[in-house]
Parts: sequence; structure tokens; C-alpha cells
Amino acid sequence: MSMIRRLLALDGVNVVCHFRDDGGFVEGYGRMNHDDMIRLAHFAHDYRRMIQGNADQLAMFTGMRGWTPPHGWVIRGATQSVCGVGNLVCVTDCAGAPLNDILLELREVSHW
Repeated sequence: MSMIRRLLALDGVNVVCHFRDDGGFVEGYGRMNHDDMIRLAHFAHDYRRMIQGNADQLAMFTGMRGWTPPHGWVIRGATQSVCGVGNLVCVTDCAGAPLNDILLELREVSHW
């Protein structure tokens, strides 16, 4: 059994995907069809790269430490949120999903 599958046990998590450093889909579980999971993995890869670029610029322009590396990100919508840490991404319900707990679990699982 895949280690990322355990993330589906968290309250509010509907989908979880793992992708390679080049954005290629590795595996995914949850309430989304396979093609949409592949698109989610590509989106998360591209978004992570954009966040890294922004963090690098903030570090360079401010001269302050601590901006990089970004440890994770969240995009919050009206009904769902997308959370990413490392090469993992998940989709959650906004109602009642404990985002801090989800991000901590994503971070732990991303190190496996």
C-alpha cells in the first residue's frame, strides 16, 4: 500500500497525488479521475516552481533570510483548497478541513 494513500484518512482530504521533479504523474488516490489527477500533478509542479521563483526574489531583494526554501503552499477556493508540499499535492474540502494538520502530514509523508 502506498504511503500517500494514508493522507486520504485526514478530515476533508478528497484527492492526493505524487509527482516527479519534472511534473510527471507517479500515483494518485481519491475522488478524481485519472486524467484530472495528471492535470493536478502538472499544475502543482508548475505552481511549486512559481512559488520558488517568488521566494528567491524576496530573499534577493530584501536581503533577509528565511524565505527559501518554501515548505508548502495552499490555494484556498470557495469550496475546495489545494495544498502542496514537495512533490505531493492534495485537494481538500474547505469546510472543516484542518489545513495545518494536513500540511504537517504532507510534509512528513513527502520525506518518505
